Amino acid sequence: MEATSKAFLEQLITTPSPSGDEVAVQRVWMDYVKGFAHQIETDMIGNVMASVNPDNPFKIMLAGHCDEIAFMVSYIDSNGYIYVTKAGGINPKVALGMTVKVLGHEGTLKGIVGVKPQHKGGPKDKIEVSDLYIDCGANTKEEVEKFVMIGDYVIYDTNYEYLLNDKIVGRGLDNRTGAFIVAEVLRRIADKDPKVAVYAVSTVNEETNMGGAYFAASHINPTMAIACDVSFATDHPDMSPKESGEIALGKGPILSKGAPISKKINGLLEKVAKVNELPIQYELTPGSTGTDADRIRLTGKGVPVALVSLPLRYMHAPCEVASLKDIETEIELLVQMILSLDGTENLKPLE
Repeated sequence: MEATSKAFLEQLITTPSPSGDEVAVQRVWMDYVKGFAHQIETDMIGNVMASVNPDNPFKIMLAGHCDEIAFMVSYIDSNGYIYVTKAGGINPKVALGMTVKVLGHEGTLKGIVGVKPQHKGGPKDKIEVSDLYIDCGANTKEEVEKFVMIGDYVIYDTNYEYLLNDKIVGRGLDNRTGAFIVAEVLRRIADKDPKVAVYAVSTVNEETNMGGAYFAASHINPTMAIACDVSFATDHPDMSPKESGEIALGKGPILSKGAPISKKINGLLEKVAKVNELPIQYELTPGSTGTDADRIRLTGKGVPVALVSLPLRYMHAPCEVASLKDIETEIELLVQMILSLDGTENLKPLE
């Protein structure tokens, strides 16, 4: 991976982007794509839409959501302990003992999620979000309220590291990797004269309501769309390939199969993968995908969609693990597929 691209990915990971407050990370994303996008638009929801050849009538939309799971401040007690609720599918059990950042309206406070010592019985077996409290070192409610108010976000105080075999560990790889991938695809096709319009969209709110993707697609009115997200790797001891499929890091991006997915778009991706000898894997989404693809396909008169996912270990944990090799393979797959389009493709299933 090129040094500038890697630095961009690292900046995305280190920039807070709780679902519902993605402005900071969107500014980072927008600053990167302005160097090669032909047009950049934003909307009332907070999406950023960067495009190449925007006047072409055949439009492909690539969507990667930039938001991360988080907590929100719900109560501050008289001793200055902060209580929270969930913003997205965050697991309260793995939060115990973790350091966090409280993104206060008057500055960031560092804190730790309290945990009962094992010597005194340890935490109870079933942990609810209502059991969590954050210790910022304050002595009173008034101390905390100088910085923090109800509704402020809380994120894990973790960033990124590199592991063996080109693997990256970081907070919120779900789905800063997707936002990174769509930007990189746009960069790499910008000077290659694609025969279609290409829209790379960094969407908001996927972890909480998926509204960002819906409004972005409603604005763009794409001919076809591909959601770039993450999915469950099953190559570690806690996962069962029998239940969730054989998905491994380093063996390429994942194509989804099921009712929401266009077989014709999958066919285009599979053809390019074969020609360019790019590895791909498969997952099943029989009813819905649980990603931006579900909302994009419901816009306008209906949009044919595909879902290309990055294999991910430990989804929604304070640190997640992905493969840089898979990221590069996914970018190349999408670049080559876009460059193979001539703008006359008919994506209607019966024609």
